Amino acid sequence: MESLADFPVEQILKGAKHAIENSEYLPTLNRMIECCQAGLVELGLPAPHDAYVEACQAPSPKSAQAWSHPAVYLAGRDSEWFFLANNEERLTWPVFRSHYQRYCAAVLRGESLTIPAPEALEKHAPEPLSNDEQLAALKELRESSGL
Repeated sequence: MESLADFPVEQILKGAKHAIENSEYLPTLNRMIECCQAGLVELGLPAPHDAYVEACQAPSPKSAQAWSHPAVYLAGRDSEWFFLANNEERLTWPVFRSHYQRYCAAVLRGESLTIPAPEALEKHAPEPLSNDEQLAALKELRESSGL
Protein backbone atom coordinates (compact mmCIF):
# COMPACT_ATOMS: atom_id res chain seq x y z
CA MET A 1 0.00 0.00 0.00
CA GLU A 2 2.90 2.36 0.68
CA SER A 3 4.02 2.05 -2.94
CA LEU A 4 0.63 3.26 -4.12
CA ALA A 5 0.30 5.99 -1.50
CA ASP A 6 1.22 8.74 -3.98
CA PHE A 7 -1.81 7.95 -6.13
CA PRO A 8 -5.32 9.11 -5.26
CA VAL A 9 -7.90 6.39 -4.58
CA GLU A 10 -9.70 7.09 -7.86
CA GLN A 11 -6.49 6.59 -9.83
CA ILE A 12 -5.75 3.31 -8.04
CA LEU A 13 -9.27 2.06 -8.77
CA LYS A 14 -8.94 3.01 -12.44
CA GLY A 15 -5.55 1.32 -12.62
CA ALA A 16 -6.84 -1.83 -10.91
CA LYS A 17 -9.84 -2.02 -13.24
CA HIS A 18 -7.58 -1.63 -16.27
CA ALA A 19 -5.10 -4.24 -15.01
CA ILE A 20 -7.82 -6.78 -14.21
CA GLU A 21 -9.57 -6.29 -17.56
CA ASN A 22 -6.32 -6.68 -19.52
CA SER A 23 -4.59 -9.49 -17.60
CA GLU A 24 -5.24 -13.17 -17.08
CA TYR A 25 -3.90 -13.04 -13.53
CA LEU A 26 -4.14 -10.59 -10.68
CA PRO A 27 -1.69 -7.75 -11.24
CA THR A 28 1.66 -7.49 -9.50
CA LEU A 29 2.56 -4.32 -7.64
CA ASN A 30 4.75 -3.20 -10.53
CA ARG A 31 1.86 -3.73 -12.97
CA MET A 32 -0.48 -1.78 -10.68
CA ILE A 33 1.93 1.15 -10.59
CA GLU A 34 2.19 1.05 -14.39
CA CYS A 35 -1.60 1.06 -14.72
CA CYS A 36 -1.93 3.95 -12.29
CA GLN A 37 0.66 5.92 -14.23
CA ALA A 38 -1.21 5.24 -17.47
CA GLY A 39 -3.90 7.53 -16.10
CA LEU A 40 -1.37 10.35 -16.10
CA VAL A 41 -1.91 10.75 -19.84
CA GLU A 42 -5.49 11.79 -19.09
CA LEU A 43 -4.10 14.70 -17.06
CA GLY A 44 -1.80 15.85 -19.87
CA LEU A 45 1.33 14.36 -18.32
CA PRO A 46 3.66 12.61 -20.77
CA ALA A 47 5.06 9.14 -20.07
CA PRO A 48 8.09 9.36 -17.77
CA HIS A 49 10.70 8.51 -20.39
CA ASP A 50 9.10 10.86 -22.94
CA ALA A 51 9.28 13.60 -20.31
CA TYR A 52 12.95 12.76 -19.72
CA VAL A 53 13.77 13.05 -23.44
CA GLU A 54 11.87 16.34 -23.64
CA ALA A 55 13.80 17.75 -20.69
CA CYS A 56 17.16 16.61 -22.05
CA GLN A 57 16.55 18.06 -25.51
CA ALA A 58 15.09 21.42 -24.51
CA PRO A 59 17.19 24.43 -25.53
CA SER A 60 17.98 27.32 -23.21
CA PRO A 61 16.46 29.36 -21.71
CA LYS A 62 14.55 26.43 -20.31
CA SER A 63 11.74 28.38 -18.65
CA ALA A 64 10.88 30.06 -21.98
CA GLN A 65 10.22 26.77 -23.82
CA ALA A 66 6.79 25.35 -24.65
CA TRP A 67 6.68 22.38 -22.25
CA SER A 68 4.15 19.57 -22.63
CA HIS A 69 3.45 19.95 -18.89
CA PRO A 70 5.01 22.04 -16.09
CA ALA A 71 5.97 18.81 -14.28
CA VAL A 72 8.52 18.09 -17.04
CA TYR A 73 10.21 21.45 -16.58
CA LEU A 74 10.18 21.23 -12.78
CA ALA A 75 11.61 17.70 -12.76
CA GLY A 76 14.36 18.80 -15.17
CA ARG A 77 15.14 21.83 -13.05
CA ASP A 78 15.31 19.76 -9.86
CA SER A 79 17.54 17.21 -11.63
CA GLU A 80 19.81 20.11 -12.63
CA TRP A 81 20.04 20.94 -16.32
CA PHE A 82 23.85 20.69 -16.39
CA PHE A 83 23.71 17.20 -14.86
CA LEU A 84 21.16 16.05 -17.46
CA ALA A 85 23.15 17.48 -20.35
CA ASN A 86 26.56 16.21 -19.33
CA ASN A 87 26.02 12.69 -18.02
CA GLU A 88 24.88 9.38 -19.43
CA GLU A 89 21.27 8.28 -19.34
CA ARG A 90 22.07 5.43 -16.94
CA LEU A 91 23.00 8.11 -14.37
CA THR A 92 20.49 10.84 -15.19
CA TRP A 93 17.34 8.82 -15.88
CA PRO A 94 16.86 7.52 -12.29
CA VAL A 95 17.34 11.03 -10.88
CA PHE A 96 14.90 12.59 -13.34
CA ARG A 97 12.37 9.77 -12.90
CA SER A 98 12.35 10.27 -9.13
CA HIS A 99 11.67 14.00 -9.44
CA TYR A 100 9.10 13.48 -12.19
CA GLN A 101 7.18 10.89 -10.16
CA ARG A 102 7.05 13.32 -7.24
CA TYR A 103 5.54 16.04 -9.47
CA CYS A 104 3.13 13.56 -11.08
CA ALA A 105 1.92 12.58 -7.62
CA ALA A 106 1.38 16.27 -6.83
CA VAL A 107 -0.71 16.68 -10.00
CA LEU A 108 -2.73 13.58 -9.09
CA ARG A 109 -3.44 15.11 -5.67
CA GLY A 110 -4.88 18.12 -7.49
CA GLU A 111 -1.97 20.52 -7.02
CA SER A 112 -1.38 23.12 -9.71
CA LEU A 113 2.16 23.38 -11.05
CA THR A 114 3.56 26.49 -12.71
CA ILE A 115 6.75 27.31 -14.56
CA PRO A 116 8.48 30.42 -13.22
CA ALA A 117 8.69 33.30 -15.68
CA PRO A 118 12.09 33.73 -17.33
CA GLU A 119 14.23 36.46 -15.87
CA ALA A 120 14.09 39.64 -17.88
CA LEU A 121 17.26 41.20 -19.18
CA GLU A 122 18.14 44.68 -18.08
CA LYS A 123 16.77 47.25 -20.41
CA HIS A 124 18.94 50.28 -20.84
CA ALA A 125 19.54 52.18 -24.02
CA PRO A 126 23.07 53.51 -24.26
CA GLU A 127 23.37 57.12 -25.25
CA PRO A 128 24.97 57.64 -28.65
CA LEU A 129 28.44 59.13 -28.80
CA SER A 130 28.81 62.70 -29.98
CA ASN A 131 30.50 63.34 -33.35
CA ASP A 132 33.78 64.26 -31.64
CA GLU A 133 33.67 61.09 -29.49
CA GLN A 134 32.93 58.98 -32.55
CA LEU A 135 35.90 60.46 -34.43
CA ALA A 136 38.19 59.90 -31.42
CA ALA A 137 37.04 56.27 -31.10
CA LEU A 138 37.58 55.74 -34.83
CA LYS A 139 41.08 57.24 -34.64
CA GLU A 140 41.92 54.99 -31.68
CA LEU A 141 40.61 51.93 -33.54
CA ARG A 142 42.72 52.76 -36.60
CA GLU A 143 45.84 53.19 -34.49
CA SER A 144 45.28 49.93 -32.56
CA SER A 145 44.68 47.95 -35.76
CA GLY A 146 47.54 49.51 -37.70
CA LEU A 147 45.45 51.08 -40.44
